[in-house]
Amino acid sequence: MAASPPPRTFHVKSFGCQMNVYDGERMAELLTARGMTAASERAEADLVVLNTCHIRERATEKVYSDIGRIVKEGQRKDGAAPVIAVAGCVAQAEGAEIMARAPSVRVVVGPQSYHRLPEMVAQAAAGGRAMETDMPAEAKFAALPGRRKVGASAFLTVQEGCDKFCTYCVVPYTRGAELSRPYADLVREAHQLVEGGACEITLLGQNVNAWHGENGRGRPAGLAALMDELALIPELARIRYTTSHPADMDEALIAAHGSNRKLMPFFHLPVQSGSDRVLKAMNRSHTVESYLRLLERVRAVRPDIALSGDFIVGFPGETEAEFEDTLRLIEAVGYAQAFSFMYSARPGTPAAAMDGQVPAAVMEERLQRLQAALQRSSLAFNQASIGKRCTVLVERKGRRDGQWLGKSPWLQSVHFSGEAALGELVEVDLIDAGPNSLSGQLATQQIT
Repeated sequence: MAASPPPRTFHVKSFGCQMNVYDGERMAELLTARGMTAASERAEADLVVLNTCHIRERATEKVYSDIGRIVKEGQRKDGAAPVIAVAGCVAQAEGAEIMARAPSVRVVVGPQSYHRLPEMVAQAAAGGRAMETDMPAEAKFAALPGRRKVGASAFLTVQEGCDKFCTYCVVPYTRGAELSRPYADLVREAHQLVEGGACEITLLGQNVNAWHGENGRGRPAGLAALMDELALIPELARIRYTTSHPADMDEALIAAHGSNRKLMPFFHLPVQSGSDRVLKAMNRSHTVESYLRLLERVRAVRPDIALSGDFIVGFPGETEAEFEDTLRLIEAVGYAQAFSFMYSARPGTPAAAMDGQVPAAVMEERLQRLQAALQRSSLAFNQASIGKRCTVLVERKGRRDGQWLGKSPWLQSVHFSGEAALGELVEVDLIDAGPNSLSGQLATQQIT
């Protein structure tokens, strides 16, 4: 390929989970540190980075569709085509195929290797192509630049990878084995985020509650101890964490929901199914009963906590009766919110080869019933919030003049009107509720 002028502007498009959002932000920081400027629109960018997710079926085809649109949209003002980079989990899983099938892609980089993105882009601009999918995560985090200006709410990856090998999941193959970042590095990055404008930090990990390390005194520390340390940062008002695994919930982390006042009353714990047989086939390490007892223990120390979960319908072999067990679980728990999906066969996973694959039409019908049950549950939780006064973190402007949108401590979307500013913490009286958001009005007293 002929050389082209080095890219001066870039656009990162991230798909999938919150960790991908974090990775996309870090890639943008890397490129900015090398003198490039972020473009708000893809068509304005010299470099387009597609930060991909491999969890759902047809993820790879969506990548090729996006690549085709970028190529079709045309060339840069200087007549050169934009440099296209594919990053993330699809790049990790299918990098060689992407390079063979899509000649317009100049860079393929996996989620543990994106610290090398600037050098790879330079190689592409010089007329070459670059692929990197197997660098260790330790090298990535050590090479990333310090955090600078961020929003009022920021993500901080503390743990990556997964050793659980659920039979439906590709994460162990695309993100690798579980890795905990060092305690001191995380405390340092948290301080940088707060100095850059964050008053809320969400700790991220594929199994975030598996994080472990040594504190500043050389003593073993788990996630609860890390959050206690972060709570000492005066300007940090809120701490959250996601996503947890039931097997990694220890006593200290349960107790933290009652003792750490900066830890928000929200707990996301995927369950996936209400059937013990299905859970065993999924290689989940919990039963319905053990999951419910764990939620009870968390509620015992924080009675007002909002509970969230993940559900998969149509796992191979799932019967109608087993699906109805899941509906009963939803009713028993009373979720504030949840994520739900139809089972998606991922190549190379054990579940993809199982007998009893559920027809798509059956999965779709079950998903509709499941989501209706979850919507009823979230509506009931939100309606129970009417009359409360709570602190809302203002995140963006609403659709109407003078309207603002923010998050309650229970991660509810709250819209209200009045005098406020982005990044403020304001007190709001909750006056009306729907399944997805609440309406509020500013209280007389505010905090900033």
